[in-house]
Amino acid sequence: MGKRDDLIAQYAEDLRVKCGVSPDRELLTKVAIGLGPAIYNEDSSTVAGTDPAEIATIRKNFLVKKLGLADGPELDAAIETVLDQYGRSNRNKYRAVVYYLLARHFGKEAVYA
Repeated sequence: MGKRDDLIAQYAEDLRVKCGVSPDRELLTKVAIGLGPAIYNEDSSTVAGTDPAEIATIRKNFLVKKLGLADGPELDAAIETVLDQYGRSNRNKYRAVVYYLLARHFGKEAVYA
């Protein structure tokens, strides 16, 4: 297995163990591929859930631009819900896992079809 496959396996494990979700491996792979080289960088591969700038980036660049959602307070609420599901105490919240959970939350899996 290559490095990307190893990372996707780690993401799937986080979804199962930390989030209590049975992952759709195909969707998870597409989300990881969509993140490009960011998954290989230690800083960009994780989400700082307490950083307002990070939350704004997720809202603007992923939810609005990628998923095509209208900006509004429900986006911040969804991000908070996903971060709670992942576990606030988890230091390493992988971006691919957060984006996967958000795509599923909004029923936007077709964006990755």
